Formats: sequence, structure tokens, C-alpha cells
Amino acid sequence: MNAPLNPRLRVRFAKHGKVRFTSHRDVARVWERALRRVAMPVAYSLSFGLALPTGCASVGEYLDIELDRVRAGEVELGDELCRRLDAALPVGIDVQAVAPIERGGPSLQEAVVACTWEVEVAGTGSEPSDLRDEQARAWVAGVLAAGELSLERERKGKRVTDDVRPLIHALDMLAEAEGGTAVPGVGGSVRLRAVLGTRPRALRPSELLEAGNLVAAGDAHPPLRARAVCRMHQWIEAEAEEPGTSPDDEFDRNRLIMQGHRWTGWQERGLTEPLPLPATAAVPAALVGTRT
Repeated sequence: MNAPLNPRLRVRFAKHGKVRFTSHRDVARVWERALRRVAMPVAYSLSFGLALPTGCASVGEYLDIELDRVRAGEVELGDELCRRLDAALPVGIDVQAVAPIERGGPSLQEAVVACTWEVEVAGTGSEPSDLRDEQARAWVAGVLAAGELSLERERKGKRVTDDVRPLIHALDMLAEAEGGTAVPGVGGSVRLRAVLGTRPRALRPSELLEAGNLVAAGDAHPPLRARAVCRMHQWIEAEAEEPGTSPDDEFDRNRLIMQGHRWTGWQERGLTEPLPLPATAAVPAALVGTRT
């Protein structure tokens, strides 16, 4: 299938292994070189989704490409294009899908309203086994019960204090069937799943742990530290907003549920991924917590 004239293409890709230590800016350069190698007729600069913190893995990163009007018809969409891009990219950046999208509308960075993360955690002691499952559950319960979570962050060169509790839309400890118990060879580690908001400013997993540890100080369970982090989903609104509503409105957290590649719960409105995959709900657990 040929691309329509002057379209935008959206690429979904994974980032794991050693390349996860490559910065967002360097990943952009890697993509620029790869697109030149496959002779992709790019018209303008590339547009990426929310920056992935250096050191984190992901099974759902996005890149928008605007093609040159004259040469857009040369681009053949399909599995072969994914294979060619994969061959031009370093090990650890895997192209999952490429599809045309309509021009106009908000950029990916503006459209994403929340991200789902999986975080492999351990206690801050010298041994990973210092953290027990019941201690992690108590930590999660303490965070969810907090009416306010103050966190000092830097904004425009100044230190400011934000209440980040409204940005924690969901938080739980994964069950054994979901890969949430101790990882073989890594005693005592457990895995948390968190849905964190991006507006007005995105909350990162490291900041979630920092804020949660402040609340947990003095309790019977130890502070948590991240051993591995993976972004599982980025969420955008599936439909136009109803007048007078916004993703920042208060919602019933108890009604938030996960359903495959769709996430519902915000005032009965659905969210979807920028480029959903049929298998996105069954991502190999090996990608989450990759440390090689």
C-alpha cells in the first residue's frame, strides 16, 4: 500500500536493553540517520511523544513523520517498511507498526494525557530481600490514602512544591499471574503498576517513589527504590471532549479499569493508544525490567 500524498506517518516502537540508556535527544538523532538510510522522504523535523526518562524501557514509544509532498507516493507501507527500519536502527529499538494519520490536530506531546508504567522495586537496604510483598502493599495503600503528596521539583530554574496526588490515577502491586512476584535470581523484588497523569506536568515513576517514600517515612515498611522501569502505554482521548470537561477534572479512581488497549474511567470517556496494537495487552514480561 502506498502512502497518500503529503501524509503524516505514525511509527510505534519499543526501546529496551542497553539502548534504554540513550537520551531522548540522541534517540532522535538515531531516527534521523535511520530514515536517511531507508531513503524516507521526510519533509520537516520529526515529532516524538513524551520524552522517556533515560534508563527506562518502553513497549510503546511514538514518532510522527511528515512526508515530502512530491515524493510521498514512493513510500510503501507494510511489514517490509518495518523490517527496513528495524535493519537501520540499533539493537533495542524495535519497530512495531507504521500507519498514516490525518494532518492537523495536537502534537503527540500535547495529546498524551496519561501513561501506564511498570516498576520493579526493592527496599533501600543492602539486600533486595529487605522488601517483602506485604511491605510493598502497605506502601501502595499509604500512597493511595494520602490526601496530598507534596513534591519539590524544578520548574524554569526554580524549585517549586507541587501536590502530585491528583496525578496518580491508579496504583497497585501486580499479582503473581501478571509477573509481579519476585523475579528469579533477584530475591525480594516486586512489581508495581501505576497510571500517572501528564497534565499540567507529567509525573515520572522516580517522582512517584520519591513522594511516596516521604509519606511512608517512619512507617514499618522501608522506602522503595526502582530496579527497573518500563512504560507500557501512553494514553490519548479516543473521542472529542464533551463541552465543559477536561482530562484534569476529578474522577472516581475506583472505576478506572484496564481493558486491553483501551483504558476507561474518566467520566465515562474512553482513552486509547496513539497507535494501538492487538497484542499490546500481552507484552512479553521479559521486556519489562530488562537490565542488560
